Amino acid sequence: MAEQSLIRNIIKKGVAGVIIGIILVAVARSTHFPVIFQGMFFVYAMLGAGVFILLDAPFLHRLDGVKAVIGLVLFYLVLSGVYIGGASSLPQYDPEVEKGKIEKLLKARRARTKQGKAEELIARAKALNARAVSIEQQLRTLGGGVQVVEEAATPASSAAAGDLVALGKEQWELQECYNCHKLFGKGGKKRGPELDNIGNLMTPEALREKILYPKSWKAEGFDKQYKKGKMPDKYKDLMFDEEVDALVAFLATLKDASVNTPKPIKMK
Repeated sequence: MAEQSLIRNIIKKGVAGVIIGIILVAVARSTHFPVIFQGMFFVYAMLGAGVFILLDAPFLHRLDGVKAVIGLVLFYLVLSGVYIGGASSLPQYDPEVEKGKIEKLLKARRARTKQGKAEELIARAKALNARAVSIEQQLRTLGGGVQVVEEAATPASSAAAGDLVALGKEQWELQECYNCHKLFGKGGKKRGPELDNIGNLMTPEALREKILYPKSWKAEGFDKQYKKGKMPDKYKDLMFDEEVDALVAFLATLKDASVNTPKPIKMK
């Protein structure tokens, strides 16, 4: 009789746990939580149901001596196995990959510092050259025979700059745009629209405006996300102008008309 009562208790509270878990998953999905969190919410609901089942479970026979030690060891092994197995099932982040992303961001900033110094020197050289040419013209007007040889200052070409579109794709990865936008069938958490055809719907100027000022444009059908400000207003401070230009150049090439990219709406 007690065994039947325990079984009914397990079924009753197990079903309640499943129902609560489904409700939590539905709420998490409607609020755009990542899939991994939706799964965690369901597991929490089932764990809660398990706790309530154990509260009404009959007492176990007391273990003494060697049996108690064996029971404790087995309990520890099972608990450790569940803990390690559950942790292993979660997404694992490679520290080297994350370090690589950080290094790319820092490399661009270090290069910009060096480039800034070089550009300043080049600008000074051009100004001095222009002044020398002006002095030469004045001397010629006065009949002087002094001749100033003009040498054009040419900055060292940056072979590492690479293709602008390729750099823009790199910015897409570095800024982790794929967290909110789906592209080439990958990424996206429904916080933002698919962008495979955005190059046919927005001009480069409009794309730049959207990146720097997210409230300037809204994707059709994304009213809720627009109101909540899902796209962060940080890129104008986080990215250099040339990085924004590269990202815009990349986005402008996305012209796959077979993908239903939502229509952009200009906001006032």
